[in-house]
Amino acid sequence: MKCKTDSWFALRPLVALAAFSACSALHAEEAVQDAPKAPGMSASAQAVSVTAQPNTHADFGGEKPGADARAIADWVVDSGDSVRMPFVIVDKKAAHVYVFDAQGHLRGAAAALLGIALGDHSVPGVGDRELSAIRVQDRTTPAGRFEASLGRNYKGKEILWVDYDAAISMHPVINTVPRERRPHRLATPTPADNRISFGCINVPIPFFEKVVSPSFTGTSGIVYVLPDVLPLNKVFTAFAREREAKAHLKKD
Repeated sequence: MKCKTDSWFALRPLVALAAFSACSALHAEEAVQDAPKAPGMSASAQAVSVTAQPNTHADFGGEKPGADARAIADWVVDSGDSVRMPFVIVDKKAAHVYVFDAQGHLRGAAAALLGIALGDHSVPGVGDRELSAIRVQDRTTPAGRFEASLGRNYKGKEILWVDYDAAISMHPVINTVPRERRPHRLATPTPADNRISFGCINVPIPFFEKVVSPSFTGTSGIVYVLPDVLPLNKVFTAFAREREAKAHLKKD
């Protein structure tokens, strides 16, 4: 069966992905029963006004990202790689998500749950498999640059498609298997226990509703998933070329 998002089966639309923005028309407020109280959610989850001068660095507010997350976010803003759309940095090593508006101002940050297996590629055809047929070593969250848009799973719940072919999405944390203790994992202070999903990116329910969904309503955006095995330069080659070019200029 196509398009699983962990234990949520996601409904693939019958239209081509060129209709990304049409997904946002399905957006509606939904009440979530027994929602955990914002585990791992940053207090900075709100929009920031746009400054008059163009930015050359991402505004992380009061957050303290890792060096790779900051480097990629600054490059996105400086180069315009997100094409004037909102963007997200998923730092797999830190198990953390940062959501920015189109100008590079932080809208919010939160802990995230990721694929249980280390790895930066999806196994070919994994998006077509039943969950029970996906081996533990194949449950990875792929790294790279992805065009993302809101969609719905088969239950009508809103998700953010990340890697459509591999059936990877960002969605509110699920707790259908209590022994996995997913909400608890989000609330712990370290990323050591955040690898549990089939590959999808689970975030706190309030964070998805108040930050992710509003940021992508009416627009597509870009999600940058940082690697946990491959070198950063191997995954983001445009970033690597620009950094190398700047290094040469400094030497000259």
